Amino acid sequence: MAAMAAAVASSPSPSPASTRLLRGHHPPPSCSAPSLLRLTRSSRRLRLRAAAAAEEADVLPGPGAEGEMAAGGRLEEQPEGPIGGSQVDIGGLAFQGDMGGGGFAGGSGGAGAGGGDGNKMLDRGINTAIVLGASTYALTKLLTVDHDYWHGWTIFEILRYMPEHNWSAYEEALKTNPVLAKMMISGVVYSLGDWIAQCYEGKPIFEFDRARMFRSGLVGFTLHGSLSHYYYHFCEALFPFKDWWVVPAKVVFDQTAWSAIWNSIYFVVLGFLRLESPATISSELKSTFWPMLTAGWKLWPFAHLVTYGLVPVEQRLLWVDCVELIWVTILSTYSNEKSEARNSEDASTSNASNDNSI
Repeated sequence: MAAMAAAVASSPSPSPASTRLLRGHHPPPSCSAPSLLRLTRSSRRLRLRAAAAAEEADVLPGPGAEGEMAAGGRLEEQPEGPIGGSQVDIGGLAFQGDMGGGGFAGGSGGAGAGGGDGNKMLDRGINTAIVLGASTYALTKLLTVDHDYWHGWTIFEILRYMPEHNWSAYEEALKTNPVLAKMMISGVVYSLGDWIAQCYEGKPIFEFDRARMFRSGLVGFTLHGSLSHYYYHFCEALFPFKDWWVVPAKVVFDQTAWSAIWNSIYFVVLGFLRLESPATISSELKSTFWPMLTAGWKLWPFAHLVTYGLVPVEQRLLWVDCVELIWVTILSTYSNEKSEARNSEDASTSNASNDNSI
């Protein structure tokens, strides 16, 4: 026994590594089950954490209230009204963003504004050409009245005899064809009077309404020149006396009967040329008849003291047409402001009815 104990005591003790090796090769039965359970639980926790991380990565916060979430990989549902920029609908999907929409819209607006500016420039160019062409033609006719006799003339002689010879040419035209000469003078005067009226209303000098000026000139050419020619001869036959009271009597007759007739003719014919209905023309004539008649009393009685007292009957229309440049401005303003006011009122009524229907 003592020898065995000494042998055991003298034998070397096993090292820790060998002990672990022996345990690894021969694990105790009671230790294997808990290790496997811990591994299974650890792997399950890792899978759960991975799934949770995947879900967190797959869920993005939306633009709405706090806590709203939108599933990743899908486009967010857009609000009904656009927030900003442009909205494009492709295949049922709405894409909200700038996408150059502002630039495109600005380009469209710029194109529309450019088109309007182009039309305005074209109208201005046409009006300028009309004014310059008519002025050049008139000045050329006045300056070249003696061109058949210019041989050997100096510039001073041409300018000296030009007024006298133009007056002689006018008197010759009155003898040859008095009605046509007076019609042409009245047509020019009524066109210029309407142009002056438009400038007085605030339009730039080369942005006048050509149709309106043409209508006024047409009335002056076709009606005023011819009717005035016969009226002044009728007035002389109506008052054949040479007494002092004849001139005031002619002025009173002119500013009551003739002015009322002519103002009505001018207003009605312009209304028909504007394609207005008879009812509209009648109502507007009633509202402007008295103001137009009384407005003439501020100008014509003084002018007609010269007309019937000093000017010969054949020359009266020329003097009257010179004063008409002022009077046509008044007439045209009265006539057209009523039409423009009515058009504005109709447009406002139409817009209001459209808004109510919507």
